[in-house]
Amino acid sequence: MSTDCRLYLITPPVLDDLAAFGRDLAAALDGGDVAALQIRLKDAPDDVIAAAVETLSPIARARGVAVILNDRPDLAARLGCDGAHIGQDDMPYAQARKLMGPNAMIGVTCHDSRHLAMEAAEAGADYVAFGAFFPTTTKDAPTTADPEILSIWQEVMETPCVAIGGITADNAAALATAGADFLAVSAGVWKHPGGPAAGVAALNTAIAEGLAARAS
Repeated sequence: MSTDCRLYLITPPVLDDLAAFGRDLAAALDGGDVAALQIRLKDAPDDVIAAAVETLSPIARARGVAVILNDRPDLAARLGCDGAHIGQDDMPYAQARKLMGPNAMIGVTCHDSRHLAMEAAEAGADYVAFGAFFPTTTKDAPTTADPEILSIWQEVMETPCVAIGGITADNAAALATAGADFLAVSAGVWKHPGGPAAGVAALNTAIAEGLAARAS
């Protein structure tokens, strides 16, 4: 079983002021360990997505944070992102890999299905995402996942797993204990009462507590 768990940050669904959000992002990433930033702007025009990638990528990369674009491997490849995340209703993994090349990071949403996750892992996905674990207002979650799926996955598969859906500092520890390699968080950071930096710090504390429990 993996002995590590890291934060996987997702942008808010809408970015009205890119410059202001860039400052929030810098503060968040300076608040503690973050492995990746997913730029997730559902149904936004290509030029809006491109502007977000161009503004936010340097902020993330300056801090060693990978930049992943949601849903659009075609744009991710064109804009030079580190990877793409695809859902079950997006293009097939094989097509995404062809577009993005052998070195890009490609993750696949697998809801609460080990079968979908195994198919993605066997195809070569770099990670699989399970969720939603908790109620979420960030997106419409079609499924609810049980933390046990993370433990079972860790016992039988080596492909990293991401937990997503309603994760905050108050509930993150249990998912780290269960076996998540990454915790994907949006509102738990951006809407944290103490601000984004405090949100990241609190989540890192919760992850550390969860990992300590996993090791004991």
